[in-house]
Amino acid sequence: DTLWDLAVAEVEKRENPDNDDVKPGEVWEKSILFMGNKNGGKTTIILRCLEREESPKPTLALEYTFGRRARRHNTPKDVAHFWELGGGTSLMELIRIPITSHSIRSFAVILVLDLSKPNELWTTMESLLQVTRNHVNKILTKLEKTNPQVAAEIKQRMWNDLQRDHPDYALVDPFPIPLVIIGSKYDIFHEFDSEMRKIISKTLRFVSHYYGASLVFTSKSEPLLLKARALINHLAFGYDKSKSVSVDPSKPLFIPAGLDSMSQIGPPPASESDLGRVRASTPLELWKKVFEKTFPPKSFSDLQDAKDPAQDSQYAEYEVDVMRAQKNQELEQYKRNASKSWKEMDFDSD
Repeated sequence: DTLWDLAVAEVEKRENPDNDDVKPGEVWEKSILFMGNKNGGKTTIILRCLEREESPKPTLALEYTFGRRARRHNTPKDVAHFWELGGGTSLMELIRIPITSHSIRSFAVILVLDLSKPNELWTTMESLLQVTRNHVNKILTKLEKTNPQVAAEIKQRMWNDLQRDHPDYALVDPFPIPLVIIGSKYDIFHEFDSEMRKIISKTLRFVSHYYGASLVFTSKSEPLLLKARALINHLAFGYDKSKSVSVDPSKPLFIPAGLDSMSQIGPPPASESDLGRVRASTPLELWKKVFEKTFPPKSFSDLQDAKDPAQDSQYAEYEVDVMRAQKNQELEQYKRNASKSWKEMDFDSD
């Protein structure tokens, strides 16, 4: 190699320190799934990341969009595929569509939690992360047989943000793919009682650190959106990872993965006597029980989206809707006729 070739390679490495697989001239291609509370602000965050001046619309089922960025002038644009799961926890099975054995190597998850609804927070978080993790683990099990090198690479990458000399190395259970937890609607959350804010902030710090995730609080405020955007752009386009940290519970949290610790987070927010009465088999279960004592969870069925998507006005199509109405009438008529026939039947008692 010439001196110029070596210089170009060094610049590439500095501009993309976390992406050694991408060679000069090649396109960086990543996929991100946004999921979380219904009406939690996922669409707003995506539009802001893509710098699109559009009014957000309610997300139905699973929606897709993409963004493109050029690392330098006269180079191919990198591509980020953005998937958004609508309906809160009601359509979790749809995560199987974007997360596949082909995309998993370059996949990440953004979990958006509505800070203004603490009674839905743990149930939403637990349900979505559990279903996602189970699906990813099934893919990894298959890859261990078909492509063990890729499976090993993904499993090793889980630990990239936590150095072996980190005091919590043996205490955490990293999510199998990169994870960012975004606490949305901070403007409403900021009006909560200070003790409530402290419990929510401390709990989310523990959960994020336990899963090896980054944590950021945001709202429609431009400075806060920019912080969330920085974490997302790191995953989507390989931008430099921020090293700044904000752990003050009176301010919006911003903690990149691997930069927190159990000693800084402290114990669950409860008295020693209360903690002594809590029965839990894991630290995560202990934090859950302490959190839900203050914020009793809504039942899982309450979080389901019972609205019929076919009735959503934003997807109205005259010809389709007229035919659907006709078929519904035919079905109702068939059910009435069938009911009459059933009642009129003369059964032989012998």
